[in-house]
Amino acid sequence: MTRFSVALAAPVLAVALLVSGCSQSSNSGAPQASTPAVAPATGKKPAPFDQGGVKVALVRQSGAGDYFEQWGNGAKAQAKAVGIDLAVYDAQADNAKQATDLSTAINSGAKAIIVDHGFPATVGPLIDQAIDKGITVVTYDVESSNPKVIATRQNDADIASVAIGALAAAIGKNAPVGYVNVAGFAPLDKRDAVWQKALGDNGWNQQFKVGKVSDSTATDTVPLVSAALTQHGDVKGIFAPYDELAKGTVLAVQNKHLENAVKVVGADISNADIQLITADHSPWVATAGTDPSAVGAAVVRTIALQIAGQLGKQAVEFPAVAVSRDLLVSKKIQNLDQLRAALPALNLGQVSAADWIPVVAH
Repeated sequence: MTRFSVALAAPVLAVALLVSGCSQSSNSGAPQASTPAVAPATGKKPAPFDQGGVKVALVRQSGAGDYFEQWGNGAKAQAKAVGIDLAVYDAQADNAKQATDLSTAINSGAKAIIVDHGFPATVGPLIDQAIDKGITVVTYDVESSNPKVIATRQNDADIASVAIGALAAAIGKNAPVGYVNVAGFAPLDKRDAVWQKALGDNGWNQQFKVGKVSDSTATDTVPLVSAALTQHGDVKGIFAPYDELAKGTVLAVQNKHLENAVKVVGADISNADIQLITADHSPWVATAGTDPSAVGAAVVRTIALQIAGQLGKQAVEFPAVAVSRDLLVSKKIQNLDQLRAALPALNLGQVSAADWIPVVAH
């Protein structure tokens, strides 16, 4: 979601993975992040990291957008730095393939597996199978009832609260609003719960709810929002709690020439998002989220600590940071490298850290 955890409801979910680690980047023109630096370790490596490469599998369910590409790049860089031999499988929104990938990973001799997004009904039984075989499993934005799973995730309620707060500041109370979301994905469902409460707290009148998750979510969202705006052109603000949905929403608002009348607030942040938010006359006024590269790296550090027997917790959560259009424009921020410098809270170097783990600096 995001990038997010897929607690998906069926078809949506499949595609869902929108948030999943898909490395389909539709933003070749956006400034690209530089190769991350690595802060060297000072401590002695514990077993099994003192014996060379540790085999870990990353089983992803990917979706559209450069968020997922950056997440994967952060994970790969951190794995290399800590001495993990990382095998990457990417189902790219194909649930059946993810099941096959996870089964292959289980039988590959991997000491641990990271499951990045996925449909619980698809990956749940295989996660249980992996754990029964003594394989360490860390999930990112995947719902699992197995008590031995180490869960990592964004704080989706926090992301929604921060973003909705920006919308409230932009449009005030008692305003007609639109909503672009899809049910069935764990992160989106968590963000939805915050939205439902915010409607009443702010006296907002929701005029429409539309949305679609696919392998081209932003493109497929445009006609849905355009049609909704044709019927409800009086809305003052729209909440789209996933950046691919927000991209489509922004394009629809611009197509209807409503950029001066409708404020859009999204969730998640990437290089491509920054380009759209800072574009002239953009209606996208704010977003909230985490840095995907930093999150990918932190998930890998989490599994390294668990393999070494040093984690000591069952869940790791990544806090959200607010990003406003005003901040980006005033500081002339064009990419995530520049945003990290302006908002140090995006750097998660202290999350799942240890003196023996070289930390990939984003």
